[in-house]
Amino acid sequence: MTDSHRTTGRAAGLAALLAVAGTFHLVTPRPFEHLIPRRLGPPRPWVLGSGVAELACAAALAHPTSRRAGAWATVALFVAVLPGNVTMAVRSRRGRPAYRAVAWGRLPLQVPLVLWAVRVAQEAREAR
Repeated sequence: MTDSHRTTGRAAGLAALLAVAGTFHLVTPRPFEHLIPRRLGPPRPWVLGSGVAELACAAALAHPTSRRAGAWATVALFVAVLPGNVTMAVRSRRGRPAYRAVAWGRLPLQVPLVLWAVRVAQEAREAR
């Protein structure tokens, strides 16, 4: 497999992940609403907005000419949703053990997701 194919594969995988997540946020927003910190106000607009942002990032990642910008936008998105993941973990204290495990397990996953998007951005720059 060539470097070009690996780069395209990494970008396509990240785009697919974002497309699935964005679709879930738009089609079934209710499960995500409890992730929104209360101080941000009504959660539905935030959930729908994040779904639209995920789909926009996925679309940008899918095309070579917008891939670098899409990857940096994805980095920003992953950093922006971290407070929601922290909120989920903190609120999970009274939840079932499996829910707590998922909630706390999501936090360290943000690091490889951000690094994945940074790698795609760097590779897109090198491909130019």
